[in-house]
Amino acid sequence: MSSRNPIIAVTGSSGAGTSTTSESFEHIFRSLDITSAKVEGDSFHRYSRQEMDLEKRKAKEIGRRISYFGDEANDFDALEKLFKDYSETGKGKMRRYLHTFDQAVPYNQMPGTFTPWEDLGEGTDLLFYEGLHGGVVTETNDVAQYVDLLIGMVPIVNLEWIQKIIRDTNQRGHSREAVTASIVRSMEDYISFITPQFSKTHINFQRVPTVDTSNPFSAKAIPSLDESFVVIRFREANNVKFPYYLSMIEGAFMSRVNTLVVPGGKMGLAMELILTPLIKELMAKKHQANKQLDWMSDL
Repeated sequence: MSSRNPIIAVTGSSGAGTSTTSESFEHIFRSLDITSAKVEGDSFHRYSRQEMDLEKRKAKEIGRRISYFGDEANDFDALEKLFKDYSETGKGKMRRYLHTFDQAVPYNQMPGTFTPWEDLGEGTDLLFYEGLHGGVVTETNDVAQYVDLLIGMVPIVNLEWIQKIIRDTNQRGHSREAVTASIVRSMEDYISFITPQFSKTHINFQRVPTVDTSNPFSAKAIPSLDESFVVIRFREANNVKFPYYLSMIEGAFMSRVNTLVVPGGKMGLAMELILTPLIKELMAKKHQANKQLDWMSDL
């Protein structure tokens, strides 16, 4: 963690809604006049799409499984180095993973490939990560230690699968059978590398649908926010202004002493009410740390 160069990470598995959440953060950043260095977790995959397909075939031949949830298919060393470098210097290296033709055309590349590594833009106020592994900890890597505000996006698993199946079939051209096979193949890595992160988060936002999602593999549509509740769990509840949130969010209630539940349609409002003061606090600490550094350099 670093007062001078804060890092915010939104972590959650593919299809968990992290991208939608990043839009709320961008609105907060605009309102607070914050310049962020945005980093996508997919850019730390170890393999291009073509290379990953080959690795999957090789693994299958010897009775193994490989998935984007696990350490074998991701460069945790590079991700930890970026977080460490940014927290210490406000600088680092990043690249982009190009999912679609629309994303790839400006770079004159094919979908499923990476752009070259490049330096983060100068003069950013904070680093904002969204992806799979913002709070990952393994025997050899500890990414979470550098994160100042770690947010978990955790829809219940059936909803997560529905979102992934519909997104990957509609937007990325995969067959429903291929996406289902991917979910099955990824389960061990999901349990080992994804779920433990949600015990390290400062706040979790878990969307729970109020419609039947019993068979996610036959679902034709994603339950809407208005067909859901959002369960918001705070790791530390001592200084959380629950009475204020309850007064500001119609239909909100508390299910535990550290847990606020809000109607799904109020999720954006809840995120802004909860996260804006936390981000303001990070920026205040940053300005104070920079003032102290300037004072010491003048001595």
